[in-house]
Amino acid sequence: MPADRDLDLIFAALADPTRRAILSMLLEDDMAVTDVAAPFGISLAAISKHLATLAGAGLIRQERRGRIIWCKLDPEGMRAAAVWMRSFGQVDPLDLDDFERFLAAELGLPAEAEGAAETPE
Repeated sequence: MPADRDLDLIFAALADPTRRAILSMLLEDDMAVTDVAAPFGISLAAISKHLATLAGAGLIRQERRGRIIWCKLDPEGMRAAAVWMRSFGQVDPLDLDDFERFLAAELGLPAEAEGAAETPE
């Protein structure tokens, strides 16, 4: 089982939408830092901080090639989080409609009240 600190770093890195977008971009191919920054309306320094967070969590690797720093997705970095999340897949998903019917029955609500929470179209 991974250390809690490792999972904390991974989930903290994934919590930011910019960092998730960067990971999605890196799914396609390795990219130079300047290319990673191009679609975002933020400074290169801000992108560098996002990349440092992703690297610190083990989700990407950075490599200097000449004067250019390249970023590469590290699929092994996501493995600990994926294994941890998969462990919750052993529980059957909750059917919210059944739960709502159960609550209505337990609370003694009339049958027409069961569908009252639904939004009319």
